[in-house]
Amino acid sequence: MEYGYARVASASPELRVADVNFNTVKIIELIEYAKNVSAEFVVFPELCITGYSCGDLFHDPVLLEGAKKSLLKISDATKASNTVVIVGLPLEAGGRLFNCAAVIQNGKILGIVPKTYTAGYSPDRRWFCKADELGAKEILIGGNLVSIGRDLIFSSIEENSVVFGIEMGNDAWGPFPPGSYLCQNGAVIIFNLSADFEIVGEADKRKSLILAQSLRNTSAYVYASANCGESSTDLIHGGHLIIAENGHILKESDRFYFHNHMIVSDIDVDKLRYRRLKKGLSEDAGGISVRTVYFNWSKETKLKNGLIRKVDRYPFIPEKKELRDERCQEILSIQTSGLEKRMRHTRSEKLVIGISGGLDSTLAFLVAIRAMENLNLPKDNIIAVTMPGFGTTSRTYDNSVYLIEKLGASLRVIDITGACLLHFEDIGHDRDVYDVTYENVQARERTQILMDIANKHGALVVGTGDLSELALGWCTYNGDHMSMYAVNSGVPKTLIPHIIRWYADNESDEEVRKILYDIIDTPISPELLPPSDSNEILQKTEDIIGPYEVHDFFLYNILRCGAGPKKLIFTAKTAFKDVYSETQLKKWLSIFYKRFFSQQFKRSCLPDGPTVGTINLSPRGAWTMPSDASVNLWLNELEELSIQLY
Repeated sequence: MEYGYARVASASPELRVADVNFNTVKIIELIEYAKNVSAEFVVFPELCITGYSCGDLFHDPVLLEGAKKSLLKISDATKASNTVVIVGLPLEAGGRLFNCAAVIQNGKILGIVPKTYTAGYSPDRRWFCKADELGAKEILIGGNLVSIGRDLIFSSIEENSVVFGIEMGNDAWGPFPPGSYLCQNGAVIIFNLSADFEIVGEADKRKSLILAQSLRNTSAYVYASANCGESSTDLIHGGHLIIAENGHILKESDRFYFHNHMIVSDIDVDKLRYRRLKKGLSEDAGGISVRTVYFNWSKETKLKNGLIRKVDRYPFIPEKKELRDERCQEILSIQTSGLEKRMRHTRSEKLVIGISGGLDSTLAFLVAIRAMENLNLPKDNIIAVTMPGFGTTSRTYDNSVYLIEKLGASLRVIDITGACLLHFEDIGHDRDVYDVTYENVQARERTQILMDIANKHGALVVGTGDLSELALGWCTYNGDHMSMYAVNSGVPKTLIPHIIRWYADNESDEEVRKILYDIIDTPISPELLPPSDSNEILQKTEDIIGPYEVHDFFLYNILRCGAGPKKLIFTAKTAFKDVYSETQLKKWLSIFYKRFFSQQFKRSCLPDGPTVGTINLSPRGAWTMPSDASVNLWLNELEELSIQLY
């Protein structure tokens, strides 16, 4: 396992019903293929050695003995290999017949797991007993005693071990799926050996169930079903293969084929463990005890040819337009409802907001407009203040004024240059020294103006800072850092243009849409330093701290997935391949870590604001962190990092 990923395969072999020799050859072919792609686990369908549709032949001793011999051949084929192989076969134990999964690695049968539920709608019960009818805890196979039982979980012998469990077929459809108990006892991957038949609509139900199971248990779910080689007397088996992780499909096969088929993907085991720690997932299985079977990997498996899964460059932004539009509308509604509630509670009918012509203040302004509409209050109850200073350009100023006028708010223009120059004199600061004092004087002057106007009119100051700026501390303490309600505090920078675009396309006229589109295209800047001679923005945020698309990538993967520096650089190189170099990514990650730790003091006293997604930095429970924590451990790992992109 490398970078916390476990490579898994789901396979469905070409099949002849009851021809165990033919089936064994095809299974071994797929095992060899799994080895070639560095799969650490490969799961096959239910009863794949014999075929699921053998009928009363399951009672025939020739078939049962042939299946057992086949299992030993498959076991021999795994010698000198760390790949864990899971196959299905009928096994007799204690005078009863069970539908079983056999777990094999490196020439050894590690354990046998019988099916928990036998389906009432199929002939299963005609041939097979349920797992709770098993009396023995061990079974003799090939001269060796092997653990058997539905209470088995399997764990690698290593730090940060991979732990997995097994379900079979309709076990997942039962009222108490065994996979849930196994996950409560530490399993992070559930393998399901199945032979589901296909009827119209069944595949969608199956997929929904698997996604729900993986999400509920914060686990991965690897499903393998028998294909069209099964008997077609009454039912057709489609060979559906699915690899899911925490409610998301990583890989899915086509259906209705007869030949060997396999899908492969990489499970982020470290992410699953991290999310369980965050959730505090109980490992008390309600009195159900388990036995752990340990297996060993002699060496670390490398991720051959890079990751076999998509690394999302924009984790906060849905890729499909339909879902993205739905998400943008929902976020706007959450923000609007939060502001509306605060206005109702304070009995305030007026809002004050500073409009700069940038993304953040524009989104906050649109939220304020929607709140007024919901409360049936006049839009001119919004006092929208634009405060040009030393760095303001005509583009941002004009967009601010035009937008305020077009949306019907009350416009106030207050030039802050005079007040700032006077303040420079008061504190003895040279107006030509463009340092942090020069910049923060302007930010705090603007905040003072907004607060005083709000006091004068009995209004609330609407904050504009976003989640990405809070992560980086890219705001002035007690300047734009402060407000009376911060509507953008849960929204990442990379998502804001999409929300504004959705509003422009769905809730504005052509004139407003044109202004909003130009705001989206404006470079991100605090505009605190003088512009160029041609009145163009010189102070561009992303030139100073790095691209927000990269910082949002880091933010998501650190807070949501628990990724450390080594893994972050590896995944970032995959996501931003041919866009940014490793040197650039390391530089920006260093900036992120330094600022994230050093700027916590600003987040420790944030104003109220709505949570809109799974990541939030509110100090009131969402993210609690000491303001004086040391970043050295993370920077040391980053400095020592030297990896190759596979």
